[in-house]
Amino acid sequence: MNSFVSLPSVPARSWAALLAAGALAAGPAVLGTAASAHAADAKKGSASATVLRTSLDVSRLDGLTPLPLNTSLNEVHAPATAEKKLLDINLDGVENGQPVKLLRADVAKARAEVTHDAAKATTHLVKARVHAPGVPQLPLVEVEEVTSTAVCEAGEKPVATSAIPGPITVLGKRIPLTLHGTRTVQAPGVGTVQLALSQTETTSSTAAATALRLHVSIDPLKLNVARVEGTVTLAEAKCTSAAAKPSAASGPSATKPSAAAEPARSDNQPRPAGRHDDANLAETGSTPLTPYLAGAAAVFIVAGGGGIALARSRRRH
Repeated sequence: MNSFVSLPSVPARSWAALLAAGALAAGPAVLGTAASAHAADAKKGSASATVLRTSLDVSRLDGLTPLPLNTSLNEVHAPATAEKKLLDINLDGVENGQPVKLLRADVAKARAEVTHDAAKATTHLVKARVHAPGVPQLPLVEVEEVTSTAVCEAGEKPVATSAIPGPITVLGKRIPLTLHGTRTVQAPGVGTVQLALSQTETTSSTAAATALRLHVSIDPLKLNVARVEGTVTLAEAKCTSAAAKPSAASGPSATKPSAAAEPARSDNQPRPAGRHDDANLAETGSTPLTPYLAGAAAVFIVAGGGGIALARSRRRH
């Protein structure tokens, strides 16, 4: 003959309370997952690349306020790639109202990419010519080929490189490729350019490379341009390292209790009363029956709570 255990009914409010308690218990885990995802995004590095950047002030012959010429070509931030080869700028009252042709190149490519482990930026130019306002016939600088690269890998020292395999000409004068540091180039009747080649800089988490940086001070007195002053940067690459991955040894790990935590006992000594030799339970804190025991305990708790509520209800009636 089969026997059945009849569990008292549990009011809806009791079930709601149990569900609310479960939601509260699960809440921290959900929030923890979202926080972990946000932290993973924050661990990424950054990368940027620019083919040409100008920061110039153009003074006109009419004596009006100087015109700022702050612009860039193929300036990208990861993840992105740009390959525009021309840069024309319109300046009011300069070069007879025609667009100022700042850059012409056969190849002008900037690329920046970022992964969870690394950030990389690269700029590459081939047969590039940069002009200054008021001097359309004489290039400010000509380069055969230049490349700048910045690589930042998590846990590694950042690397910045700049290569200039071909010749460089500034205001019509050829510059030797063996040049290091800076050099001043003067062109009679045009002006002066201070040139810096292959500049690189690294820290513990950043890298930056610039193929050419020109400090310009020219006074062409042509096409309504009295003076041009400022900076021209060619082929720039920058990056910032992603956060280093934590090593396995640095994370929390479970350790077994040392032998010193329990007094030594020989096999000949009597075993204390009530003690069981459940080595698996002592080491892991659970047995294969643990889920079933927990489920049964939950059922008895619910049943007990329902029984108490039912008894109170009967006493009130």
